[in-house]
Amino acid sequence: MRTDEQALAYGGGWLDRAGALRADPEWIDARLADRESVLLPFWRDRCLVSADRAPVRHAAVDAARLCAAADETVFLGLDAGRAVFAVDLSGRTEPEALELAGAVETVDVRALVGGLTPAEAAVQAYAKGLLHWHRGQRYCGGCGATAAARDGGHVRTCTGPDCGRLLFPRIEPAVIVLVEAPGDPDRCLLARHRGAAEDSWSTLAGFVEIGESLEDAVRRELAEEAGVSVVDVAYQGSQAWPFPAGLMVGFRATAASTDVRVDGEELVAARWFSRGELRARLAQGRPLGRIDSIDHHLLESWLNGRS
Repeated sequence: MRTDEQALAYGGGWLDRAGALRADPEWIDARLADRESVLLPFWRDRCLVSADRAPVRHAAVDAARLCAAADETVFLGLDAGRAVFAVDLSGRTEPEALELAGAVETVDVRALVGGLTPAEAAVQAYAKGLLHWHRGQRYCGGCGATAAARDGGHVRTCTGPDCGRLLFPRIEPAVIVLVEAPGDPDRCLLARHRGAAEDSWSTLAGFVEIGESLEDAVRRELAEEAGVSVVDVAYQGSQAWPFPAGLMVGFRATAASTDVRVDGEELVAARWFSRGELRARLAQGRPLGRIDSIDHHLLESWLNGRS
């Protein structure tokens, strides 16, 4: 059974992204003028929240004030016909952004996920990722001219007279893998990454390189970082991870042998864990990876005997 995508944070957003409509600037302007539309303010990758730590939402009557103060305003989609926008106040100081938004503090999306529905978390992460891309894509990488936003913020166009390149939000795919030992007893491979706490163990992951399939990336990453060759590479599920632009693609694989040789760079240690050992760690209050991550779900699925 593949990982339950509905259980993964930052997926399952309810918005209709209206790809056929957002390219019309008059339609976007009309949505910004619509009193039913909603604006979500952000400041330097952080949500602006109220006293109860709920993300602040503004009606479109505030659109002119917020949009005038914003570095960027992007269209996210339609919620039952109501337009939802995100506004980036990163050019302001934090106190200025809080005052403009009527918020009490700025908070990382990942710190809020436990108090949001999966769909709410998905929208906040989507907005954060799109606004982050805009801040890093002010200029064309080809000719150096400024790039102007269009299509509701889903494309930037080079303004250079001899260029006109279209720039799209980038996605950085990464693979994350639960590796099982060959034969009995059932064990899975976990690693301690450089910089992690002394007793912090997680599944292995790495970015996909140009010219690789996802399965190729699984085999390369495991060989490079842990000295492990794998067979039976099987897709388990995927997770949006816009921190700032990731897409985590989960796999399960079987090692050809139990030999492990860490690279000493990315990984400082790796070892095989039985289900009993993982259950004992849980009983001691040690979580199986980040609770909002596909890492946690891959481990939980294996621990419960699902495949």
